[in-house]
Amino acid sequence: MKYPSYKIFVIILLVLVSACSSRGTVSKKLYPPDDMSIQYHSKWTKVYYPKRIKVFMNDPLERGDIVFLGNSITQAGGDWSAKFGRDDIKNRGISGDVTDGVLARLDEITHAKPKAVFLMIGINDINNWHNEWGIPSPEYVGNNIPKIAKEIHKKSPKTKIYVQTVLPTDLEEVKDAIITVNNMIKSAEEKGYYKVIDLYSAFVGPNGLIKPELTKDGVHLTVEGYELWVEMVKEIINYER
Repeated sequence: MKYPSYKIFVIILLVLVSACSSRGTVSKKLYPPDDMSIQYHSKWTKVYYPKRIKVFMNDPLERGDIVFLGNSITQAGGDWSAKFGRDDIKNRGISGDVTDGVLARLDEITHAKPKAVFLMIGINDINNWHNEWGIPSPEYVGNNIPKIAKEIHKKSPKTKIYVQTVLPTDLEEVKDAIITVNNMIKSAEEKGYYKVIDLYSAFVGPNGLIKPELTKDGVHLTVEGYELWVEMVKEIINYER
């Protein structure tokens, strides 16, 4: 059957509109809804988290990207692509985020089937535990981090996952908790979901606290801190071309 040219045009237009509409609907489902409440988020993070999610929605991941996933330490790294001289690294850090917050937003990550994910999360969880705001123990955190890696691996098995150890801080009271979490991260590596990048060992001083020149406030990093981080993962990033 032959169709007049204008009918063919209309059919093509309807197909395109339908496809775009479908993609938009599916895409929105990849992100946590505005009213989602993560139990262990602070009051500030409960407000900030959905705002940051909207930023991600306006700059969606592309298939084969490299993703830096984490909290404010990752977010404050800014343009990770520029740090490595390439254009396929996306920043998925959210200030104040905890392990449960990352678990709630993995659909975007796994849908994009990234080439690699560099995860660093846990210090806000440890701070929550230390201040008795609900997180039950460092072990809870140490179990959640491999759980994130397992979830990514299950839904995107070709993605290479690098779990970076929790960085030291200048707070004596959480020093042992950080070590506990990092030991659990290292122990779970044998399950094969991920490889560990031990940033902690490079950032920690002889007193068990973060080296002063690498931090501006005891937690967040100076320019020198980010330079060290880049240096430690540069070889892996260059391999992932």
